[in-house]
Amino acid sequence: MPGKRFPKPIRPDMPAGYSVNAAKMNFVPWSFAEQRLKKSHNYWICSTRPDGRPHSAPVWGVWVDGAFYFSTDPTSHKAKNLAKNPAISVHVDSGDEPVILEGRVEAVKLDKKVDAAYHGKYKMSLSDMPPPVSLFRLRPAKILAWREKTFGTSATKWKLS
Repeated sequence: MPGKRFPKPIRPDMPAGYSVNAAKMNFVPWSFAEQRLKKSHNYWICSTRPDGRPHSAPVWGVWVDGAFYFSTDPTSHKAKNLAKNPAISVHVDSGDEPVILEGRVEAVKLDKKVDAAYHGKYKMSLSDMPPPVSLFRLRPAKILAWREKTFGTSATKWKLS
């Protein structure tokens, strides 16, 4: 991510009917995606229930050092789903300028940098929340982003693993 070698953006794999023009690609810059990851207030996480059905839920979260962090109660559907299957997608709240992360989450312990980012954004600290709280980190394997108005030329993918 920033400060690190970041993969070159590529055209996402999309059906021909989406009119993504490979010859005229004008990829969105990484700064576009990172700004939305940092500034969004709500994020949608999509996990899979043990029986294979999808589960989507809004969460608060922070983007810190190339990873997305969010918390939930360990007895929530989200936490139970992720304990069984850590595969997840995360979407910022905009449908006009979306950023979508895909990968696998891991449960992590709260550190000061993440807690400070959370407090700066939401005016409350995770460390002040009554237990139990589960904190998850997603280091995305793939990131997609575009501007709706210029989707045919701005659709961008970064493949990280």
